[in-house]
Amino acid sequence: MTVSLRGGSERKRGCLIFHFTGQLDAYSEKQFNVFVEEALSVNALPIVLELTKIDFIDSSGLGAIVHLAKQCKKSKRSFVVVGNARVIQTIKLVRLEQFLRVTSDLNSALSQIAA
Repeated sequence: MTVSLRGGSERKRGCLIFHFTGQLDAYSEKQFNVFVEEALSVNALPIVLELTKIDFIDSSGLGAIVHLAKQCKKSKRSFVVVGNARVIQTIKLVRLEQFLRVTSDLNSALSQIAA
């Protein structure tokens, strides 16, 4: 991860949860993709992308999330994004909230995955 983006992952309730803090932008997009793809290559669990501690997201960051969502759809893997107000507003601004299955808290995301 770059200095502007820090992340990690954990397994919880049958899901792989990615946690990120900082900025998801053109400078950190490549590191985001490498980190996520490495974890996906060794795991087939549903994905929750937890972005409540993201301070800034730009079009490159949105593109990386959309790419991840498409990979999940292709492999028939459930995918939900958990975001703070800024992240959710940015996703809604480009009308991707339905495609990305956005929610504002982790428990809701885990419930959506289980459904």
